[in-house]
Amino acid sequence: MFFNLAIVLLGAFLAAFAVGVVGFAGALVASAVWLQVMSPTDAVPLILATGIATHTLSLTSMRRAVSFSRLWPFLAGGAIGVPAGTWLLSNAEPRPFHLAIGLFLIAYSLFGLALPRLRTVTYGGCWADGMVGLAGGVLGGAAGLSGVAPTMWSGLRGWPKEEQRGVYQPFILIIHGMSLGWLAASGALNDTLAKNILMSLPALILGVWLGLRLFNRVDETQFRRVVLFLLLLSGVALVI
Repeated sequence: MFFNLAIVLLGAFLAAFAVGVVGFAGALVASAVWLQVMSPTDAVPLILATGIATHTLSLTSMRRAVSFSRLWPFLAGGAIGVPAGTWLLSNAEPRPFHLAIGLFLIAYSLFGLALPRLRTVTYGGCWADGMVGLAGGVLGGAAGLSGVAPTMWSGLRGWPKEEQRGVYQPFILIIHGMSLGWLAASGALNDTLAKNILMSLPALILGVWLGLRLFNRVDETQFRRVVLFLLLLSGVALVI
């Protein structure tokens, strides 16, 4: 009992700290910790619920960076992808899915870390943003990993760090809410979820606060490398 509680609190703190620092990776970090003691059907709802809490807390200090005109194509695609992702969670074998995502993240992050700066992507417009949102919706519904695709894409767009967070953080927050709603409608939630959320709240608040303090100290280059390094660690965690 004590060990499981410690794992829940550790995952909550580390996930919230990651969200505070870079605005994403909370689900990836929490997955790496919580899947050690929980099944995917128990872990994913908790990842989504705590993600809603951490992104809400974090966005209170980032709200001026949010641009709906830039955000809406991602949300439109994400709304289409969420039902497909929740279906995958209930019907597909998770291991091949996680392995494929992990290998892709490892390859992408190593490539990005090896280069001084990746080439900025300027083509595609709203349609490309919408397709990235679709991928984020599928990943969010299936594994609580809605931020992976928008985070990588925002970096490739060459936006400043505040503008990147102003796109992918509200996207993650809203897609998490959609995904949790779909899971609730399908009867996939249980009483343990509410108990774990309440236990996690102090760790979530502390983690976000410390993470935001560090975010204000890093420049654009450091921010990019931290994002890539977290993507690399997340990929490794999904593969092993």
